[in-house]
Amino acid sequence: MIRLDDLQLFLRSAALGGFSGAAREADLLPGQVSAAIKRLEGELDVRLFARSTRSLRLTAEGERWLPYAQRVAEALREGGEQLRGERAELSGLLQISAPSDLGRNVLLPWFAAFRRQHPRLMLRLHFADRVADVFREPVDVAIRYGAVEDASYVALPLAPANLRLLCASPGYLERHGAPATVDELGRRDCLLYVLNGRIHDRWTFIEDGQRRVVRVKGPMQSDDADVVRRLALDGEGIVYKSWLDVAEDVQAGRLRRLLPRAVGEPTPLHLVTPHRRQFSPAVQALHAWLRQRCEALAAGMPAAAP
Repeated sequence: MIRLDDLQLFLRSAALGGFSGAAREADLLPGQVSAAIKRLEGELDVRLFARSTRSLRLTAEGERWLPYAQRVAEALREGGEQLRGERAELSGLLQISAPSDLGRNVLLPWFAAFRRQHPRLMLRLHFADRVADVFREPVDVAIRYGAVEDASYVALPLAPANLRLLCASPGYLERHGAPATVDELGRRDCLLYVLNGRIHDRWTFIEDGQRRVVRVKGPMQSDDADVVRRLALDGEGIVYKSWLDVAEDVQAGRLRRLLPRAVGEPTPLHLVTPHRRQFSPAVQALHAWLRQRCEALAAGMPAAAP
């Protein structure tokens, strides 16, 4: 008879590409995971993984059996949720990935308040600007900026009308003045964000109905969006950030919006899950909680000047 634990270890080993990662997640030794896979292979009378000293990959039989194993695990999870009922107290572990700046400065107190509402629920937070792979990594949901075009994901809107804005601190503006046009940005100290090794030095705007792309430069760059924001607050240059990231700073006067006639590029915010069957009661509650707060914050976004 196939053991449920062995089935789960097979799925995680396949997703992570090795027994060691699955063992760390389950707090087991790699040898225990290997033994579980051997039991499973004995029950099925097939070889599920091709093993070598340096790699581990699914065999052709393992590839064919994987979707059946996934459906069994999903059916068992769904059945458990039905038995508990959607109105039961939320519990268990919910793993969340979010961008560094938004996560630390905006979402973190919201996550803490959400957990206080559901004391039996444990949150594991991953704040980084690297885009998490919700299929391969131990993440239940990811908070992501930008349009989600991959049809294999389920993207639930949190702030669909969010935009980027140009901002600078009062101290910077006192020393250097505000730019009069978007073209002038190319001659200013701009704070540049680096993602996956790519410098985002082309800033896009809609001005008088026309799309404008401006090449910018600056003396300071970072692959951490929170660092870029802090540099702007310290008066080191002009920043081009999501409204959600800078809303509190603009409202408090720590940053000032520049060139209000130039509309920044759309930057919608979504909650992403691998598929709708993973839209558990905890994920549904989290989505509703975050959407209400994101929409309230987005409502304060200043309109473009006529």
